[in-house]
Amino acid sequence: MKITSRSAVAAGIAATTIGLATALVGPAAAATGAAATRLDRAHLVAHFDVTAGQTAENIALEPDGSADITFSVSHQIAHVTLDGRTRVLATLPTPPDGGVNTPVFGQPIATGIARGQDGTLYVLYVAGSADLTGVWRLAPGSSAPEHIAALPADSIPNGMALDGRTGTLYIADSNLSTIWTVPTTGGAATRWATAPELGPTADDLGANGLKLHGDAVWVTNTSHGTVLRVPIGRNGRPGAVETRATGLGPVDDFDFTGRGDQLLAALVEGPGQVLLVDPDGTHSTVLTAANGLQNPTSVAVRGRTAYIASAAYSTGTDPNLLLAHLDAGKSRP
Repeated sequence: MKITSRSAVAAGIAATTIGLATALVGPAAAATGAAATRLDRAHLVAHFDVTAGQTAENIALEPDGSADITFSVSHQIAHVTLDGRTRVLATLPTPPDGGVNTPVFGQPIATGIARGQDGTLYVLYVAGSADLTGVWRLAPGSSAPEHIAALPADSIPNGMALDGRTGTLYIADSNLSTIWTVPTTGGAATRWATAPELGPTADDLGANGLKLHGDAVWVTNTSHGTVLRVPIGRNGRPGAVETRATGLGPVDDFDFTGRGDQLLAALVEGPGQVLLVDPDGTHSTVLTAANGLQNPTSVAVRGRTAYIASAAYSTGTDPNLLLAHLDAGKSRP
């Protein structure tokens, strides 16, 4: 999650809680430029209610192609079908103080989501207190999430990915320059990696989106506009942080296209873009506001379909879920 700065994040989220009108976006337009054929047939499949705090923050995909999404401001978990039907699965508990001590945001925020093979959902919560902040687990068919791992009250757990082989959740902390690990069985969180490259600047968020790919943890850093790679050693310990792309701007979440280390990244600011980032770090715009983006926060790829969630944090208009066809095309020379 990110808008423009720490203060702007708080202001943008606050705006969604005082009643902004929702407007639907018109037909999707084709991307332009050198990468126009890379992502096409963009269309909006679901529109959410910004006045109800349905700011779409992160995506986990189901086997049938439907999506599980976190609504950050309402701190809810929702299921969205391919024909746009939305059903709230669970709501995380509001802190007794309303979450006023939540770092940056001043109110509780649901962030990352991951899905286990058995259908269990794992969700991150930023609530300003260790008794609520951390990892929550929602069993299939349940509406009662369970807090399985605490994180520090001043942490901002954001992106998350599950290693199904080891039952380990990897978590990017946007405030503490850290990647945490937590077992899916619950228990104490471990500082797996801490490095300056993961940290925020004074008025921004640091490590944000997180994916597992090619025996490494990949992370975006919003403050620095970078994509980082942290190898996972044979003993499970982290290697040195590698910078794979720079100059991206306010990058939030991302996912790989299925073509090596090529990825799609969401830029959440004004009102946002989706970038195609090649393995050499070069990048081009493939989706814009003309396609319906409203501060895009997350990307998920399944086969030749890309899912992009928009939160409308600063636009205040039409948080949504967009699908686009990913053109395999030829690799860039």
